[in-house]
Amino acid sequence: MSVATSTPAFNAASSNASYPVLLTPGPLTTSERTREAMLRDWGSWDADFNQITARIRQNVLRIVNGEATHECVPMQGSGTFSVEAAIGSLVPRSGRVLVPNNGAYCARLAKICKVLGRKLSTIDYPESQRVSPADVDKALAADASITHVALVHCETGAGVLNPLHEIALVVAKHGRGLIVDAMSSFGAIDIDARKTPFDAVIAASGKCLEGVPGMGFVIARRSVLEQCEGHSHSLAMDLHDQWVYMGRTTQWRFTPPTHVVAALDAAITQYFEEGGLAARGGRYERNCKALMEGMRKLGFRSYLDADLQAPIIVTFHAPDDPAYDFKVFYQEVKKRGYILYPGKLTAMETFRVGCIGHFGEAGIPGAVAAIADTLKAMGIRQVTAPAVAA
Repeated sequence: MSVATSTPAFNAASSNASYPVLLTPGPLTTSERTREAMLRDWGSWDADFNQITARIRQNVLRIVNGEATHECVPMQGSGTFSVEAAIGSLVPRSGRVLVPNNGAYCARLAKICKVLGRKLSTIDYPESQRVSPADVDKALAADASITHVALVHCETGAGVLNPLHEIALVVAKHGRGLIVDAMSSFGAIDIDARKTPFDAVIAASGKCLEGVPGMGFVIARRSVLEQCEGHSHSLAMDLHDQWVYMGRTTQWRFTPPTHVVAALDAAITQYFEEGGLAARGGRYERNCKALMEGMRKLGFRSYLDADLQAPIIVTFHAPDDPAYDFKVFYQEVKKRGYILYPGKLTAMETFRVGCIGHFGEAGIPGAVAAIADTLKAMGIRQVTAPAVAA
């Protein structure tokens, strides 16, 4: 397949055009307004800063309609810190966790359980397959020792969207707890606490809310939080202790990432100004559609079928050409204003392109143009493998 390269390269269309657009699942490109929120220094015990924390907690609950039943407990660190805090705090030390595993981040959940000494069961799938609610139902029926299911909502290793609501109903039917890693879906794909039963949903600042990385949060059912004192393996990651202390003092227990908190507050304000979940999710859907259509015209094949694809990040098969080398490909695309992600799959060579972030409607067509120019610069002519004769 010969690659057409008539489309001009795109000059990165973010609000900070001197830097490449991050086409990744986070960190991602943020707005100038979000970055400006980090220019002020805050006292971590100051009442004005504590009001910012309180506002974030309220607004996060608002996104999932969880004000009546859940609490938002923010935590310092990357999203994985909050995932570990949720597993360690909400699962008793005698508990057993079932992890349906269809990718790298599911595998990380399983590893966290092992490191924390929580008993573990898994249901293992290929990376191109969605978790089956029927399989979860069968596993819970067969093993009464399973106390919790830990599910990755959007497995960004390949880009698969797992059926959260259907699995949540199965878990609730069996009377077990559900902990959801919604790191890459929260704020863009609907999660409604009034309809979907869960003990905890975990997300982070630097994903679909379009803040900067540095803090996560756990949206935990209030009745569950009240019962988990003493479960945690760690002082710093004890959700119950963090929740109780914040309730008593309005403050974080330990030094918070003040600039990150301020940026997230600004980002959430913009989130609601844009139109909330419907608008943010709709923008990402359009980005995903434009990306897949543009890459298809260049000859690329996406790894997943369209019905499995979440509008967060798309995995593409690497070009089937001896001139292709990912490190060179990455640097050439970066020169043209975009940063991509390497593949996360173990069985084949791929690369990933994110659909989320603040980069405007021209961002995805510009990225496709940059990839087209890169193929020409590298001398890549064969993007997809030739059809095999029957």
